[in-house]
Amino acid sequence: MAGPLAGVRILELTSVVLGPWACQMLGDLGAEVIKIEPPGGDTNRNLGPHRHDKQMCSLYLTCNRNKQSVVLDLKAAEGREAALRLAAGVDVLIHNFRPRAMQRLGLDYEAVQARNPTIIYCATYGYSKDGPYGDKGALDDSIQAASGIAMLQSMVEGEPRYLPTIVADKTTALTVVQAVLAALFHRERSGEGQALEVPMFESMVSYVMTEHLWGLTFEPPIGQAGYTRLMSQQRRPYKTQDGYLAVLPYWDNHWKTFCECAGRPDLLADPRFINMRERLNNIDASYAATAEVIATKTTQAWIDLLGETNVPMMVVNTLDGLIDDPHLKASGFWQLFEHPTEGTLRMSKPPINFEKTPAEIRSLAPALGENSRDVLRAAGYSPEQIEALAAAGITTIR
Repeated sequence: MAGPLAGVRILELTSVVLGPWACQMLGDLGAEVIKIEPPGGDTNRNLGPHRHDKQMCSLYLTCNRNKQSVVLDLKAAEGREAALRLAAGVDVLIHNFRPRAMQRLGLDYEAVQARNPTIIYCATYGYSKDGPYGDKGALDDSIQAASGIAMLQSMVEGEPRYLPTIVADKTTALTVVQAVLAALFHRERSGEGQALEVPMFESMVSYVMTEHLWGLTFEPPIGQAGYTRLMSQQRRPYKTQDGYLAVLPYWDNHWKTFCECAGRPDLLADPRFINMRERLNNIDASYAATAEVIATKTTQAWIDLLGETNVPMMVVNTLDGLIDDPHLKASGFWQLFEHPTEGTLRMSKPPINFEKTPAEIRSLAPALGENSRDVLRAAGYSPEQIEALAAAGITTIR
C-alpha cells in the first residue's frame, strides 16, 4: 500500500541533519524526494563509520533513505537552470541555505515561484530573516546555546553544557514536517502555494519555553522563569542496589501507590508531600525521599513491585541496550535491509503506524549522483545534454 503522501514530489536542497531528516520523514510517508547535492556531496556523507564507500558513512545513511540523489553545481548557470527545471515539476521545495545565499544563487522564492506558481517553498535555517540575527550561520550547538538549553544544564552540571543529542536540528526537522503538511493541506483546499520559514532559534525557544516560561507567563511577572520540578539538581534516575531506575510518582495517585508499595506511610502523611502542589514546592526534598526509598531494593525488585501499578517507571537503557529492548523487538522497530553497496544495514522503522496508508522504507540512501541521469531525463534533458553537463562538472552521473 502507498503511504499517505504518495504522489507528492519534493525537491530537497539541504545537508547535515535538519533538512535531510525532515525530508526523510516525508519520504517515509510516501513522498518522492529528489535530493540535490553539490559535486562534493552532502557533508554528512563523510561522518561516522563506513564499510566500503567513504561517502556512505553512518550519519548520511540514517538521514537519507527514500530519496534520489542528483548532483548539480548550483553556482553555475547551467546548474541553477537545471534546479529551476526540477522545481517546476514538484510540489514542495525545502532548503537550508541562508536567505542571502539563495538570492545570490537565483533560487529564492520569487525565482522558483515564477516557474511553479503553486509551489510550497520551505526555508529552514538558524534565525528568522525578520530579526537582526537573520543571516547568521547556525548549527545545533549554537542554537542550543541561544535558546537556553545549554544554560539549563548548568543547574545540574554547574556550567552550561550541550545535550549529547542534536536536539535543535531534530526538533526543527519535526517542525518542518508539520509546516509542510499544513501547507499541503491548505493548498489542497485553496490551490494556493506559499513560502514557509522554519527558523531553528524560534522553533527551539518555543520548545524550551513551553514549560519554562513559568512565572514570566504573566505580565508583570509573578515569578521566575523555569519549571521548578525540572530545575532540581535531584532530578535524575535513581540508584537501586544494583543499577538505576527511572521512577516518577508525580500525580497524587502515583504518590499514594508508591508510598504504599514501599511500605512508607510516613511519607504519605508528611505535610511536605501531602499533594502534588506541596511536593512541587518541596521538590528537592521530594526527590531525595524517593531516592532514599529506591536505594533499598534491587532494580528487579522494584520492577516486580511497581511494574503492574500506575506509577511511571522504566529501566535506564544504554544506547547499545536499545537494540535488544524487548518492546522494540516485539514492535518490529529495528529492521535489517540489504544495501546494494554497503551490505546489511539496521534502520529504525517510521514510528507512526497508519492503518490504511503505512509509512515504510522503500529504498536506502543513494550513492552520490546515483539518480542524476534518470531525474534530469525526466525533467526534459536529452542524453546528450546530460553528458555535456557531466563533462562540464555540473552534474555527476553513474
